[in-house]
Amino acid sequence: MLGRTANGLYWMFRYIERAENIARLIDVGLRMSLTRSGAGDDDWDGVLQSAGVREAYDEGRGKLTGADAIDYLLRDRSNPSSVLSCADFGRNNARMVRTALTRETWEATNELWIELKALLSKRLKASELPEAIDVIKHRVGVIRGAFHGSMLRNELYNFARIGTFIERADNTSRILDVKYYVLLPAVSAVGTSIDNVQWESILRSVSAHRSYSWAYDGEYRATNIADFLILNGQMPRSLAYCYEKIVSELGYLAKDYGMRLPAHDTADAIHKTLKTSAIKDVMDQGLHEFLEDFVTRNNQLGMEISDGYRFYV
Repeated sequence: MLGRTANGLYWMFRYIERAENIARLIDVGLRMSLTRSGAGDDDWDGVLQSAGVREAYDEGRGKLTGADAIDYLLRDRSNPSSVLSCADFGRNNARMVRTALTRETWEATNELWIELKALLSKRLKASELPEAIDVIKHRVGVIRGAFHGSMLRNELYNFARIGTFIERADNTSRILDVKYYVLLPAVSAVGTSIDNVQWESILRSVSAHRSYSWAYDGEYRATNIADFLILNGQMPRSLAYCYEKIVSELGYLAKDYGMRLPAHDTADAIHKTLKTSAIKDVMDQGLHEFLEDFVTRNNQLGMEISDGYRFYV
């Protein structure tokens, strides 16, 4: 398969996943700000940091306000990671590989772009945000369903899935790290009802509230929630689950092409870390430090996949 086709599929699904993930980060900010009696605009600093756009925001917007931060994350064209930009980039990549997609997948992608272009044509009021976030998640879910229900399980499928799970792993680690920027009011709040509500908000933002209660009997403990989102291989947004899928899809490519690349070794090493670590090891290292290291290694894998499969040739 041509490198540019693999590139188009990989980035199409990264951008589609990112659009949903940015909406989920906004949801985290909204939910967690409600738990703070003295919530202010500075609360959004952590959300922008986690989205990786804090410096870019300062260059384009200057003073930080909650309303401007939300608008920047949702619809600012100068922000390549805004929901609207991601929908646009995802559609452009889909159009580039149109003949590699089923009609159902293309139409669902095009409908996402059309609806978001209309929905985000103007700044949203605070009361409109929950519905907008639900629309984004729903439309991305439709694309995902169309893709899984109609695509052949071949190399096209493999590259799309790898893009999805690299982006999802990046997002889960960033959402979890939001908790360790500014959204926790004070060290004294650790273990209190405020702390528990914030952890519950993290679970709801990744659609894991009910499944967590099944796995841990509904007890909100930081250690259990970190374990669930990092090391639990049954949770579809956990880092462990994402890397199980990445390693599997890379394995299919290695078999089809008859060769292994540096990306295979990097993915295997990350997967091994997630399989053999205990949550106590993660907490002893420092959750923020563990997540920061994970994001770096995850980005490295993305670059190695791009180079190894010659995405730009």
